[in-house]
Order: sequence, then structure tokens, then C-alpha cells
Amino acid sequence: MDLKVKIKLQKVFTHIVLIIASVLFIVPFIWMVSTSLKPLKQVMSFPPEWLPNPFQWSNYLDAIEYIPFFTYLNNTVVITLFSTLGVVLTCPLVAYSFAKLEWKGRNVLFFITIAVMMIPGQVTMIPLFLIFNKIGWVGSPLPLIVPAFFGVPFYIFLLRQFFLGLPDMLRDAAKIDGASEFRIYWQIMLPLAKPAVLAVGLFQFMASWTDFIGPLLYLTDETQYTLSLGLQQFQTQMGTEWGLMMAVSTMMTVPMIILFFFLQKTFIQGITFSGIK
Repeated sequence: MDLKVKIKLQKVFTHIVLIIASVLFIVPFIWMVSTSLKPLKQVMSFPPEWLPNPFQWSNYLDAIEYIPFFTYLNNTVVITLFSTLGVVLTCPLVAYSFAKLEWKGRNVLFFITIAVMMIPGQVTMIPLFLIFNKIGWVGSPLPLIVPAFFGVPFYIFLLRQFFLGLPDMLRDAAKIDGASEFRIYWQIMLPLAKPAVLAVGLFQFMASWTDFIGPLLYLTDETQYTLSLGLQQFQTQMGTEWGLMMAVSTMMTVPMIILFFFLQKTFIQGITFSGIK
């Protein structure tokens, strides 16, 4: 078989696989949007109907009125933005020190960081709750924000791999010109690591935006609830208000899709180059 034909067949096969995979991923989202526009009777119909008949746009207005939507939205935005800010400020700094600076105990501390990354969150859930309860943070959003300012092991590892791929000659040249270590990091290395930092920020944004366990553990006042906790309120003794729940779920999902749409190129660069030295 001719080499060009073989390459074309491989590309066609790859595209077919990707199209099938994309369809499998997008079907749940389409079903969610479809359900958000259906009357309750049609949601429960069998066989399932994909197209709402009629389109019940009032589900979105009813959902906003059913729960204090904008209060929950404001709480979610505040927690998400501050936790993302904490990760973006601290993780690159720690990762840079692991990758480029020579200091005593660096390898041991990095090994501990990797070990912490391998511990399941369920193992540390109770000890962390006891600590935050002891210092009086339970019942406030602080346990969902402050830990991000102390670094996240996975993000530190990801950024460290990116910094390792940056040439040392840039740092050496800046040192010769008299630049301090922090200036080298802030003005030279950090701008070059922008794709990886944005990728980490996007990871944290999605994790915080959709977090359910954290708010469930630490938020006790309903006025501090996030949207993920607000979804639980659509489950009543008479059943689940599926149309209203899917309407809020759609409104929660759309901002992440828009954010990824505008940052997808930078996001993919950050993930791709993090493993290339």
C-alpha cells in the first residue's frame, strides 16, 4: 500500500474515532439542555423524547425563583475566584523553586509533595474537618479558599514539569545582568509559563465551581450555599423537579464551556508542553 494512502487512511480512522468519542461526550449535555426545556410529564415519558414539546422556557425562570439563585451564584463566584487566585499565585512559585533552585532538602520535600498527591481526599477529609472546626472556620467559606493559597500538589507537579523544560541559559543570562531571583521568576520565567499557569487556573476553576463535598461539609448557613448545594433543594418529598434542576445545571455548565472555548488553545499548550523537557 502506498505510504500516502496509508497516512490518509490513518487520518480518516483517527477522525472517525474522535467524532464517535465527541458524540458520546456531548450526548449527556444535549439531554440535559433538552430536559431543562421539557414539561415534567414529558421528562418521565417512555420511550424518551429528545425534542421538548412544547418548549417550556419558563423552567429557567421558575428555577431561579425556586431557590435564591443569585445568592448562590454570588457565593460560588467568590469561592471559585479566590481559590483560583490562590492556586495561580502560589503553585507556580513553589514549582519554580522545585525546578530551578538548588536548596537543601529540595528533593525530599518534592518526594513528600508527590506522596501527598497520592493520598485520596477521603482519607484527609475527617482530619481537615477537625482542624478547621477547632480554629472556628466551619460555617464559613474559609476552608474552601485558604488551603488553595498553600499550594495543590498536583498543580505544583504539573508546573514543575513545565519549568524544567525552560532553558537554564535564560536564568543565567539574567543573573549576569544583575537580576534578583524573584525578578527572574516574575519577569522571565512566569510569562513563559503562562500556558501552564492558565491550564492550572482552569483546572482549579472547574474543580471549585462544581465542588459539592466541600460546601456540604463546611457551609452550614443557607445564605452561604453554592449552586452545587442549591441543586439538592430541587429534590422534594413529592419527587425531583427534573426540569428545574436541569435548567440550573445548564446555567452552571455554560460558563465553563464558554471559558474553555476562549482558553482552549492555551489550555492544550499548557497540558502538552508540561511533559516535554
